[in-house]
Formats: sequence, structure tokens, C-alpha cells
Amino acid sequence: MSRRKQAAEEPEETASAPSRVAGGCVLAVLVLGLGAVLFAVLGTLAVLVVWAAGGVALRWAVRRPNKINKHSPPPPSPPSRNTNTQFTVVEDRPGHCTINWQKEGS
Repeated sequence: MSRRKQAAEEPEETASAPSRVAGGCVLAVLVLGLGAVLFAVLGTLAVLVVWAAGGVALRWAVRRPNKINKHSPPPPSPPSRNTNTQFTVVEDRPGHCTINWQKEGS
């Protein structure tokens, strides 16, 4: 087969937009490179800078307002003292059970 026929039969690949994974990899390489430069230039002080940044990030995460606390459900209503809930289990046919609930007021 000639090169012209092979080129004509194969569809051309279209350039797709960069993916999020590729962007994350580039960001990770940049951060690691910056960290390596920081350690090479500052030495022991770089370790303290990394620990300080971790401490600040941890404190920020702990002190940040939590959205779950704002949308908590109301507390359950107190149960009435005079109700007693009972149930019975009835086997209708082998392997199949039905539960019958009853509320009794005393």
C-alpha cells in the first residue's frame, strides 16, 4: 500500500482541549519544582516554611464555617408519654414475613 492511500484512509486526529488531569499534572510539577528550588536555596529554613504553611492550612480548614451546620434539620418532637408502639411479625408464606405495627394509648 502506498503512503498516499494509507494517509487518505486514516482519519486525521483532531486536537482536543486540554483535560483537567493534564492541568493538574502541570500544577503538581510546578509546585514540586518550586519546592525543590526552595529546599536547594534555603535548606533547613525551607522545612520550617513547609511546616508553617501546613499549620496555616490546617488552622484555616478547622476554623472555616461548615455549611452542614447551617442546614441542620429541626430537632425531633418529644414523644408523647402515653403511646406504646408494638409490632408483630407474621409469616404469610415460607420465606415471606409481614410486620404489623400498632400504637396503643395508655
